[in-house]
Amino acid sequence: MSTLEGRDAVWTEERGTSDEGRRHLEAPRKWANKTALNPWGHPWILEGFTWLYLVWSLVPIAIAVLFSFNNGKSQSAWQGFSWRWYFTDHTNSVLHNPQLHAAVIQTVRLSVLTTVIAVPLGVAFAIGINRWRGPLPSTFNFVMLLSFVIPELIFGVAMFFVFTVLFTTVHLGTLAETLGLVTWNVSWPAVIVQARLVTLGRHYEEAAADLGASQFQVMRRVLLPLLGPAIFASAVLVFSGVIDDFVLVDLLSSSASNTPMSVIIYSTQHGGNGGPALNALGTIMLAMSLIIAVIGFLGYRWLTRGERGSRLDALTMIAGSEG
Repeated sequence: MSTLEGRDAVWTEERGTSDEGRRHLEAPRKWANKTALNPWGHPWILEGFTWLYLVWSLVPIAIAVLFSFNNGKSQSAWQGFSWRWYFTDHTNSVLHNPQLHAAVIQTVRLSVLTTVIAVPLGVAFAIGINRWRGPLPSTFNFVMLLSFVIPELIFGVAMFFVFTVLFTTVHLGTLAETLGLVTWNVSWPAVIVQARLVTLGRHYEEAAADLGASQFQVMRRVLLPLLGPAIFASAVLVFSGVIDDFVLVDLLSSSASNTPMSVIIYSTQHGGNGGPALNALGTIMLAMSLIIAVIGFLGYRWLTRGERGSRLDALTMIAGSEG
């Protein structure tokens, strides 16, 4: 082999080695660039866990709702679609069973009474704390947040002690349940309205006062309309919270006539007497909560149409303000 051919062979071999080394160097670089754009890749594990959680949570509820429309008494074998356990059965349906029917009425009664009382109190509390200057407001603000800190069971036992030992003129029943629920839920409107007040500031009220409005006119025509979305959202939260409240109403109820749906469902099922009628009662309870949530979402969107945010903002205000 000539000297020229030997050089060509060496040069070709070196170039091949160089190209191979360049490819080895570029491969990690490409991987690093791809990783920089999407460090996690497709989150298969997180997505799978999310779907598993949804299936685990929603499928039992869907089955319970489905068997509330079962024509027979079985909760495991489907025997045809029927409204029997809602109103067509003249003995055991929710409409005709006195205990189940009274539970629905009592739940609605407690929700309305608690909302009507707790929301104005919470709004007044929020405005007072926001306008009050001095060392005491922070103390009262902490007291307002107690329901977020104290476990509901401890609070319920305390209310039971209050109505059975200290204030015996208030007997267990609807009145005691209402007072306990109002005390427990008044923090929601207070916190939400106070957050709205901090966001609004004082310039709208000051502008109205500069134009000659009295303090009452400022409150009625300026402040309350601006607080409307927060008041509405807090009312939705209080109403929906009372529907599925269990601990307080279980401790403060006195008889079947003033026992709401949550307690009836638990006590009946726990006693081994469950059936499709109980599924129907739970479905009504679920439907009430969903209807209130939809009304809250649409109402909040309508009230804030002038300060339009995303649908997610409205959903967060209605469903996530509890955080």
